[in-house]
Amino acid sequence: MLPEPFIQGGEETGQEETVETLPTPEETEQIKETGSITTSGKHVIHCLTVIGQVEGHFILPSQNKTTKYEHVIPQLVAIEETPDIEGLLIILNTVGGDVEAGLAIAELVAGMKTPTVSLVLGGGHSIGVPLAVSAKRSFIAPSATMTIHPVRMSGLVLGVPQTLSYFDKMQERITRFVTANSAIAPETFLRLIMNTSELVADVGTVLDGETAVEIGLIDQLGSLSEAIGALNAMIEECRG
Repeated sequence: MLPEPFIQGGEETGQEETVETLPTPEETEQIKETGSITTSGKHVIHCLTVIGQVEGHFILPSQNKTTKYEHVIPQLVAIEETPDIEGLLIILNTVGGDVEAGLAIAELVAGMKTPTVSLVLGGGHSIGVPLAVSAKRSFIAPSATMTIHPVRMSGLVLGVPQTLSYFDKMQERITRFVTANSAIAPETFLRLIMNTSELVADVGTVLDGETAVEIGLIDQLGSLSEAIGALNAMIEECRG
């Protein structure tokens, strides 16, 4: 459950005053359980973190840091349906994970009317790329990186033409989503995916923050203050 916004008001004058507050025990527990928090500064913003691996249909080992899609999806629905929440800030530091779970979350974010901003810190690799571009505006820290590579599958794989066809269709879904929600050209994205000259034991490309912006994958270089500033501006624009 999302917490009620905590807003500090003035005294007899009726004017709002800025009061420094600490997270309540309920809010602290929410951060521990879901990696999210609702704050009220200039506007009421919900902060959602996507860290570690995106966990999908299979439970990962307990030592893995994970973001569980069955936790994130209800949060997104609640954020969209809660009038008090004016914007969503998504902070990503993920190595990727379950492709279909990550794409499901990305599609939900892309379909929200609530103003959304994403910020890549550390890394936004693999399925983290669609998650990063799903917001209405995306930021990346100069020191962060994004790894783009073809779809992989672990476990038993049948060496039949149907398997290759499945991989092609899955890759097409991801490419279509990324190019529709960013300024990168499809041919550029596919070239980066199939690059064989950069990764030692893999196919793909590692992009630093500046390069990700140059090729149109991410909108802007920046960190927390820039991301929050852009989200506040979007909220005010929506208010008219």
